[in-house]
Amino acid sequence: MTGAGSWSLGEQDHHRITEHLNDLLRESNARCALLVDRTGQLLAHAGDQLQFDPTAFASLTAADFSANDQLAKMIGEPEFASLFHQGEKESMYLADIARRVILVVLFDQRTTVGLVRLRVRQAVGDLVRVFDEMFQRGASGQQAARPFLEGADDEIDKLFGD
Repeated sequence: MTGAGSWSLGEQDHHRITEHLNDLLRESNARCALLVDRTGQLLAHAGDQLQFDPTAFASLTAADFSANDQLAKMIGEPEFASLFHQGEKESMYLADIARRVILVVLFDQRTTVGLVRLRVRQAVGDLVRVFDEMFQRGASGQQAARPFLEGADDEIDKLFGD
């Protein structure tokens, strides 16, 4: 899978991420966890089968987080690192991962927001490390490509007589 910007999500990365999500679910007793990038693409899912359209959910999650970023700025905060939406039976907790990805945890009465919040804090640290490694690989890959591409414009100009 490919995400926004200069990073990509490989099979090994996806496996590591899914392990962290499964650990989070086991430790918090939440129903499911999803990772959504800031453009609204679903990157990973663990836990209960989704009973809704995951593409629409991912898109709305990204829009929700973006709208709340703007609300934070309006009240003088640089951002909200996490959001909590409480329903009568179902709730969700959203947390920022490295300013590019959103962790979404769906839970019900089998657990508490306090436990979810505590376990999300640990999971965020673990996931930030995974994504930082991916971002660094992406950045070093771009830097490695630059020397190869340097002078390409000059060579193209020579070929076409400019």
